[in-house]
Amino acid sequence: MAKTESAFKKLKIAYEDIERETSDGEEIKVDIISSTLQKSILKQVNEEWEVAFPHCEAKRAVNLARLKLFNNQKRDPSAVGDPLMFTVFNTILASLYEDRLISQWEGRGGKGDEDVEENLNALSEFDYDLMEKNVLDYYWDWDSLFFGRGLVLMMDFDRSEGMKVPLPELLDPVTFVRDPRATSVNGDMRGKGSMRFGGYEVGATYYELKNLPGYFNIEALQKDKEVRSLMDEAKDARNEAQGRQVYKTGEESLGKRNNYEFQLLNWFTTIKGEKYLITTGNRRSIIVRLINLSKYEGKWPIIDRAIYPMSNDWDGVSIPDLTEDKQRARAILINLGLKSAISDALPQYLFDETRIKNKNDLNWKHDKFIGIDGRVDNAMMPLTKSTVHQYVGVIMDILDTASQRATATPEIQQGVQPDKQRTLGENNLVASKVDTRYSMSAKIFGWSERVFWKLWYKNYKIFFKDGLDEKIIRLQGPLAPSWRPLTRENIISDVDPDVRIESKIISEQKRQLRVQGFSAFAGIVIQNPENNRRFVERELAKLQGLKKEEMDMIFPPTVDEIQAEAENEVLNAEELPEIGVQDDHQVHIAIHSKANQNPQSMAHIRAHKKLMLVKRDRPDLFAPKEAMPFQPPAGTPNLAPASPTPAPTQ
Repeated sequence: MAKTESAFKKLKIAYEDIERETSDGEEIKVDIISSTLQKSILKQVNEEWEVAFPHCEAKRAVNLARLKLFNNQKRDPSAVGDPLMFTVFNTILASLYEDRLISQWEGRGGKGDEDVEENLNALSEFDYDLMEKNVLDYYWDWDSLFFGRGLVLMMDFDRSEGMKVPLPELLDPVTFVRDPRATSVNGDMRGKGSMRFGGYEVGATYYELKNLPGYFNIEALQKDKEVRSLMDEAKDARNEAQGRQVYKTGEESLGKRNNYEFQLLNWFTTIKGEKYLITTGNRRSIIVRLINLSKYEGKWPIIDRAIYPMSNDWDGVSIPDLTEDKQRARAILINLGLKSAISDALPQYLFDETRIKNKNDLNWKHDKFIGIDGRVDNAMMPLTKSTVHQYVGVIMDILDTASQRATATPEIQQGVQPDKQRTLGENNLVASKVDTRYSMSAKIFGWSERVFWKLWYKNYKIFFKDGLDEKIIRLQGPLAPSWRPLTRENIISDVDPDVRIESKIISEQKRQLRVQGFSAFAGIVIQNPENNRRFVERELAKLQGLKKEEMDMIFPPTVDEIQAEAENEVLNAEELPEIGVQDDHQVHIAIHSKANQNPQSMAHIRAHKKLMLVKRDRPDLFAPKEAMPFQPPAGTPNLAPASPTPAPTQ
């Protein structure tokens, strides 16, 4: 008790004095937490840990064992492993990873949403490379397929010059323990099934913690490891699977400030109705970080991705769930067949000892003659033994087919020539059904991808400061790259925008179908001169995938389009612009439909429609006036060239 009280006193002193500067010079001051509150928080964390850890232990042990099965480099050298799990796993992973999920931002109709929408689409594409999202997606997908659920934390923001970007972090599912009641991290729309508490171990050195914002009391950290460290057990399992020496910590020989790795616990929990991230050390006996997560509006800043989710269940189904037993059975049969083949090549024999006196004569050698007493027939015969069962091949095929059916990975999808010859129509039918199964997985991945980009936007909303931050992004223009500076007002709208996630492959298929259908339709409608030919041409260009800058180069805005865009600003300010006699009313109505839907814009559109009717009935009122001859003001010298003097006639 005295030791705990002493630790809390040190913690209180640390809270009173800590000030740390972040990369932009902003000071972070840590409020003082009373000793009583500290005890209460740590007591709550330890109670929740004791509930979560046993619940996750059985599944965690299975997942660690499967790492060895996936890539067992320490197997018996004389045995053969079956790569069924690896083959199926990588076939599905390759398909889902190749099919990149595309995010498209759509405004809610507020002021300036159209510009914000365009900026967010450009910014998200730029940040995709900056965040190394392609690398994150591979490992995130890998965890989702192997463990059934992959986790990404996104609550940090790199404010350094040239970056200014959210920092997603992949969490290790085998070190993550959570609320037994949870069916997903944040549950459904009402929060049902959401995680009450959960967390994971993390390792860090003294100077790593010192250089990170928000940490305090790191001087009180001791060289004290957990009796059962989730992080160390995961390292040991991966080392064993790779054939490396099992990790035996030699950390104790390192000094506290000389790269010694402290074991910390990042724990998410709710305190008095508000969500917090609490980082503890010294076997969950001191607090070194405490972050209020209320800015995430009642959600945990964690995105979970599942491959085959089950209703009301966290773990769902993974690829190893479907293939582990079949791989083990196939490996047993393969090795039995191998032993049988070796036995046939090196058989055992029975021999007549009365006729073969010297047993050394039985040792095999070229051009060797063995003398026996009597006739040579029936002196020796092979020993009868069991052979490989005739149904082994059938069983192997059944196991392989079962795994293919469960995961929709037929031989042709694996890049292997099928054993049975099929017609082109049959192969195409199989491929289409495989695409259907994989497209379902891509759509399920789209759930987590949507949450990822919504959280990406939320981090900009939290960390991107008005009047302080500016980010310059690179845009690939139709002629050359261009650079666009963005401030908070350029990317944060009054009402949070929506983000639509779609599979790249599915999106491309839909686009191709629409191009084919619209092209045939366009060929008919453009024959009528009264139809809007310019709209048809722009729509065809859009379906071909041209960007806005490219379309503006091909279809420069007309005078009416420029005028109507300027009038939209007047309408958004709830004022009525004048309507010109020679306005192209169809163009104006199309452009004005993008303005705010207020009484002024609706009245202005109705006025354009009314003038269209008047123009049809009284075209004479809209005929252009004849140009009057120009009369220069009095006293203005005549600058017109003189008429040539006709030549005198001869």
